Amino acid sequence: MTSADVPGIRLNKFISDTGVCSRREADRFIEEGRVKINGQIALMGTRVVDGDQVTLNGKPLRAKPPAVYLIYNKPVGVTCTTDPRDRDNIVDAVRYPGGRIFPVGRLDKPSEGLILLTNDGDIVNKILRAGNAHEKEYVVTLDRPLANDFVRRMSAPIPILDTMTKPCQVRQISTDTFNIVLTQGLNRQIRRMAEYLGYEVMRLRRVRVMNLRLGGLRPGQWRELTPAEMAVIDRMLASSSKTEEASRIDAVPGTAGGRARKPTATPHAGERARRGKPSAARQPTAKNGARRSAKPGFSKR
Repeated sequence: MTSADVPGIRLNKFISDTGVCSRREADRFIEEGRVKINGQIALMGTRVVDGDQVTLNGKPLRAKPPAVYLIYNKPVGVTCTTDPRDRDNIVDAVRYPGGRIFPVGRLDKPSEGLILLTNDGDIVNKILRAGNAHEKEYVVTLDRPLANDFVRRMSAPIPILDTMTKPCQVRQISTDTFNIVLTQGLNRQIRRMAEYLGYEVMRLRRVRVMNLRLGGLRPGQWRELTPAEMAVIDRMLASSSKTEEASRIDAVPGTAGGRARKPTATPHAGERARRGKPSAARQPTAKNGARRSAKPGFSKR
């Protein structure tokens, strides 16, 4: 009889699968008599079957639930929070029956489109680190027709939030609508960039994250990722960093030490006159006087 024919799984693998430690550490815990099965001190090589109660240092261990990955077409009005006190929270909107899930990044309440939900914290860290430069694609409608130089200016670095945006791909779709691909995740980045150029965003829809697309999903609908989609994501994330170094703002040409220079340009004069708003180079400050920082990840759009 082979090991595959023996019921259950090895105790060290069961412990490791709960996420509390590695298999090697699990072996040490077993040797030290810190692991019990159904109240009895466990021995090395013991196998765990359905119904067994496993404890470590007297605390019960439970296997991790299967990983869940969902694509959700978030409608306008849904808030990307798991807080049940928010009546419009995304968890209640999705109503996923298979356990606890949470969104990967955010879309602000007036925005819509693709957002990934999961119960896998590890993939969240890899995707959200700004240094990993994963693409997010949006379709944006503005309050007035695009100027002849809009695509050029929107594609180039723009000063917002005391930093410069990275160059990005922009393509005009119609008189007042454009497509934009970002590899950055500054807070409300697209809205701030458009405002700097003298426009107001009327509709913002995310249509792609990395290799994931909305396809035929209608607002409010969700689906599980396919094995093929997950295989591509696994390859894309294989070299992604999960460390803080990845979230540092990349150096802008002409800066030193990876620190972004403070913008000196002023926003579109017509925008200041028309709307009476402060320049993007002088952002409102918090109560303590500190400027709001640029945060990495799938921030609000």
